[in-house]
Amino acid sequence: MTSTAAPPPTGKQKRIERCDAFVGYVHGLCRDKKAQADLRTGLGLPVERCHYLHRYLVPRLPPERLAVDVRRAHYAVAALIAGRPRSARDADAAAAAAGPAAPAAQEWWKRPNLGVSLAHAVNKQALKPASAEGDLHLMTRQSTDAIHPRLPSLTRHLLTSSVTVDWAVLLEDLAWWNYDRDRIATRWLESYFRTRTFDDLDDEAKEPN
Repeated sequence: MTSTAAPPPTGKQKRIERCDAFVGYVHGLCRDKKAQADLRTGLGLPVERCHYLHRYLVPRLPPERLAVDVRRAHYAVAALIAGRPRSARDADAAAAAAGPAAPAAQEWWKRPNLGVSLAHAVNKQALKPASAEGDLHLMTRQSTDAIHPRLPSLTRHLLTSSVTVDWAVLLEDLAWWNYDRDRIATRWLESYFRTRTFDDLDDEAKEPN
């Protein structure tokens, strides 16, 4: 029986693969305490004020990927990864020691975006529904200039509550937010309410009759 060849990756899939590679690179950098501390200085700041990040990130960003929003997204996500709480760093180290996960770039649309992460936080009672939904609706009306400064405290709260953040998906969304905000914001909102609903249904199914 002949096997059917997998379809060639789309442009979006290729971008996600590059985002995955960048996230893996930053995780590797963070094994060095000096590099981690340097990257953490960029939390919530525009690229122009991230003086200690250039030596690590410029070599990973070829000129064609240096559009302002794309570059800022890479710097922001690198700083967010470096700023993870210790519990999240330990969990990531344990996962890395267990072996690399299977590639998921071919199904990027199934990976958790920020809406999914916020929904999980609500389901864990780490966030109140009104707070999570308020954050989501506020961000859908804002440009990345307003979103970036909010992300350090938001993602840290998620990680402290043992809620995972898919950094590669967040990187891709931030990079294209100002160009395609309505579509990305709709995906975040739909994912949030879908996750909240399905998790509620799962809880009901587990309850004894």
